[in-house]
Amino acid sequence: MFLGIDLTHLLAVYGYWVVLLVVAAESMGLPVPGETTLLSAAVYAGLSGQLSIALVITAAAAGAILGDNAGYLVGRTVGERVLGRLGRPTGRSGRALVVGRYLFGRHGGKAVFLGRFVAVLRIFAALLAGATKMPWRRFVLYNAAGGLLWASVMGLLGYALGSSVAGPLGIAGVVCAVAVALLVALMLWRNGRRWEREALEALRDDDAREAA
Repeated sequence: MFLGIDLTHLLAVYGYWVVLLVVAAESMGLPVPGETTLLSAAVYAGLSGQLSIALVITAAAAGAILGDNAGYLVGRTVGERVLGRLGRPTGRSGRALVVGRYLFGRHGGKAVFLGRFVAVLRIFAALLAGATKMPWRRFVLYNAAGGLLWASVMGLLGYALGSSVAGPLGIAGVVCAVAVALLVALMLWRNGRRWEREALEALRDDDAREAA
């Protein structure tokens, strides 16, 4: 249930379109539950057998790629003005945006790929990539890789939770999803604090130059 909306009912009626559209909307920068919808669809597929997990993952990946490309276009045109007002280090989301702007300016493809696995950056990743004028071909490559991996990991994890883990498919899904999730979490943990410190230092330097 999200904002009074029963996701299970929507999935039962509209199926894969719900996954594609909600994930696409989140990827464009709208505050909607894209990851929750993917996990709900995957769990529903495992519990009911009414949805194919392969098609759930495909719909989520397609939504992520299409939505991110639309978000990139918005960021390319008006993103810098909008993010200039939002990206101050006040609160968790503000600090995440500061780090995100720094990452996309310095690390490009790595930020696009890993941003898919970070809640706040997942919403703003495409906007940031466009606002920082990241080359579109480079963006598409890393965006597609991150979207496919994210959809596969979250989808298999949800499916494994929804189905019996006693069978080989359930066990394989849990092992693969958990292994990749732990690997990504380790990468983010090792680099997250350093990125935030570097980003905030760069922001302070910019403020000092402006004040001088």
